[in-house]
Amino acid sequence: MLPMSSGWTFLSNHGHVLVSVALDPDARMRDVADAVGITERAVQHIVRELLDQGYLRKEKVGRRNRYFVAQDAHFRHDLESAVTLGAFLELVAQGADRQNSRA
Repeated sequence: MLPMSSGWTFLSNHGHVLVSVALDPDARMRDVADAVGITERAVQHIVRELLDQGYLRKEKVGRRNRYFVAQDAHFRHDLESAVTLGAFLELVAQGADRQNSRA
């Protein structure tokens, strides 16, 4: 893995939250915040936006929430609009699986 010298990443915080939720649909907002490196309040705001735009769906499970990604939804920007979230997340999951198998 290349070192992150300047601190920027290819994905926005919205993208990181989406990936984190997709990898662990039962994660608490605090856990997502820790994984992404932002505040819990910022995660709550991003999740609310993703819910409002139809990229996430929420299901109550006991006292907790479980989140589901709209796999057939497309990226918003014209340059990536042909790509579905499901296809993107499948690539991310494959990378995570490979990384976990090396650990």
